[in-house]
Order: sequence, then structure tokens, then C-alpha cells
Amino acid sequence: MSMDVDEAIRTAIEFETRVRDQYVRAAAAATDPAAKSVLATLAKEEQGHLQYLEHRLEEWRASGKLTAKRLATALPSPERIRDGLARLEARMKPAATPPAGEEQTLRTALGAEQDVGAFYKRMVAELPGEARTMFRRFVEIEEGHLAIVQAELDAVTRLGFWFDTAEFRLEEE
Repeated sequence: MSMDVDEAIRTAIEFETRVRDQYVRAAAAATDPAAKSVLATLAKEEQGHLQYLEHRLEEWRASGKLTAKRLATALPSPERIRDGLARLEARMKPAATPPAGEEQTLRTALGAEQDVGAFYKRMVAELPGEARTMFRRFVEIEEGHLAIVQAELDAVTRLGFWFDTAEFRLEEE
């Protein structure tokens, strides 16, 4: 069943609220300063998404229209994230066992980002005009968030993967 624009924005607000709250809790619980900083930045980013969506909902309800106001992000593009994290990875010492709960927190955040990204992709496929344009931008941003959380998870677990790509193989090529 398709959603109308009002319902889609309200649902997006619910998703963003849950993800923001999750990042706030995770940042408060994180013991690693770098992880704490990344999680706090993601929480702030999600708060910006909430404010944007609330304004778009007010606009929709007042006029029945959406304007394509640019949704900014404080985070760099996924390409810049990958480049920076690759340079950091090259300088990092092998990690000790991650603090209890940190891996699970990141796995939960990864799942939340996947869920919200899937919702936004569905809205791009279902909604018309400016609503589609608005949600397309959310897809782009959430893909960046997903890349950041995956990179953090890869760094914490140190299982030989970087952005879901094996860093080495046991078989000959």
C-alpha cells in the first residue's frame, strides 16, 4: 500500500527520531573518544533531519506543496569518508578487544540505517514530484551514514574487512 506525502513525512520523522535517540544513547555510552565523536556527530545530523522534516510537514499541511529546499549534511561524501578512513587504518595499531557492547551498538546502528535507507528508497519509488526529490536526498545522506557506521564496525571488529570488502584472502588468486 502506498503512502501519501503527509504519512511519508510523519513516518520519516518517527524513523529519524528513533535513530537520533539511538545515536545519543550510544555516544553517551561510548568509551572510545573517536567513536563518541562520530556517534555524537551522527546524532546531531539526525536532529537536523528531524527539523528539516518538521518544516516540510508544516509546509505540506499549509499549502499542499513541498519546495525543494536543500538538505545539508555536516558529513563528507562517502568517497571522502572512505579515503580518510583508509589513511587512518594504515596508521592504526591493531585494536584490542572492543569494549563490551560497542560492537553490538554499532550493529544496531547499522541495522537502523539500513531500515531507514530502505524506507527512503521506497518513498522515492512511490511518491511524486518534490516529495520524491526530497526523499532522494535523504537516500544519499543515509548511504553516507551507513558507510560511516560500517567503517566504525569494521574498525572495531578488525575481522579483515573494510567497507564490507575483504582486505585479504587465504586462497591464491
